[in-house]
Amino acid sequence: MAMTGWSCLVTGAGGFLGQRIVRLLVEEKELKEIRVLDKAFRPELREEFSKLQNKTKLTVLEGDILDEPFLKRACQDVSVVIHTACIIDVFGVTHRESIMNVNVKGTQLLLEACVQASVPVFIYTSSIEVAGPNSYKEIIQNGHEEEPLENTWSAPYPYSKKLAEKAVLAADGWTLKDGGTLYTCALRPMYIYGEGSQFLSAGINEALNNNGILSSIGKFSTVNPVYVGNVAWAHILALRALQDPKKAPSVRGQFYYISDDTPHQSYDNLNYTLSKEFGLRLDSRWSLPLSLIYWIGFLLEIVSFLLRPIYTYRPPFNRHMVTLSNSVFTFSYKKAQRDLAYKPLYSWEEAKQKTVEWVGSLVDRHEETLKSKTQ
Repeated sequence: MAMTGWSCLVTGAGGFLGQRIVRLLVEEKELKEIRVLDKAFRPELREEFSKLQNKTKLTVLEGDILDEPFLKRACQDVSVVIHTACIIDVFGVTHRESIMNVNVKGTQLLLEACVQASVPVFIYTSSIEVAGPNSYKEIIQNGHEEEPLENTWSAPYPYSKKLAEKAVLAADGWTLKDGGTLYTCALRPMYIYGEGSQFLSAGINEALNNNGILSSIGKFSTVNPVYVGNVAWAHILALRALQDPKKAPSVRGQFYYISDDTPHQSYDNLNYTLSKEFGLRLDSRWSLPLSLIYWIGFLLEIVSFLLRPIYTYRPPFNRHMVTLSNSVFTFSYKKAQRDLAYKPLYSWEEAKQKTVEWVGSLVDRHEETLKSKTQ
């Protein structure tokens, strides 16, 4: 595969991770076109993308991942697809059917479009949730790809990501329309933080409206969060590897855990570290034991189930959320280092500084909003 003038399609390019992948892609050699696909792009992002036009041709495609003719056009004459588009739903607010459609069916349709358009390389953004955690009693520290970990929850997000990843890895080796072969791989990033994180901004804004107290989301957890810039970088290295005849054989059909040098810590501690210089603090009140919180979550699920015929009750938390946010679940990036030559592009200090600056901008915006209300 001599790559003279190649092109790349990024789905979900309007998202938190997708736009960071695009920013790194424009620096790649020999790249003649980037196609950015999403259901909608915010005006300020369109503005930013148009500034990248002088580096390489950038084509904006707005449309639905379930629209087959649209996908077919999007994949025409493309050398690499990076598929990040998905519905992320940790709190159970989106209909199961929508999640399964976008995350699983959308991925299957895109793989089929790649066969039809003879796209040789497909990189899938999977999730750490594909591996678990299944129980807060199970401890995984510095986990690796050889451990047979698989999420057993029926919650739609992890379940959909698990099925989609299986479909992508099973598609490796498919014969393309032009007689070539499809090479695929999947990346499983840890919990991703950084500028633009919706989880982070929701937590910070909630605290700003609550006397600066960060509500606890997981004080019992030990995780290794990963900076968004490093996850984006891993995607670039994966596409380089799958385009390299020497590296491709060991990367094809594989999945990789993507972490970096962010210290292992609880979700609560990460939120605190990124916002303490603005006076935000953790809720120091006494809290219930984890086992009790878990059973309360179970009771709330039962209540929700019993009320279903007459009323949609969305519990504030359930067993899956309690497990997700309170487990010891950390992973090493050694395999990505070995096969993809992955090393974090940003140190923890840089990642922290960039994220803290962005949190500062959220705090400033909040103060401006308060001023305009009191005037």
